[in-house]
Amino acid sequence: MQNLSRITEPEYWLDQMFAAKAARCGGVVRRSQAWVDREVGRETFVQAVRKRGFHLIRTADQFIVVCHNGPIEVIF
Repeated sequence: MQNLSRITEPEYWLDQMFAAKAARCGGVVRRSQAWVDREVGRETFVQAVRKRGFHLIRTADQFIVVCHNGPIEVIF
């Protein structure tokens, strides 16, 4: 199995993610948990989302970030 390691600095990776149009416009961004763990680490990622006041959802092997601080409702 190939050993995957971080190729960018964590802050650069986070800046790029939150600079995406969806993030800037209050939309949703999705990243695999494995990618987050490898690139920045889960705790760093959680802190970055929390610092921005966004919502973080974990489902299956994905993180979903709702890039606004308004209410959210899970319908089903």
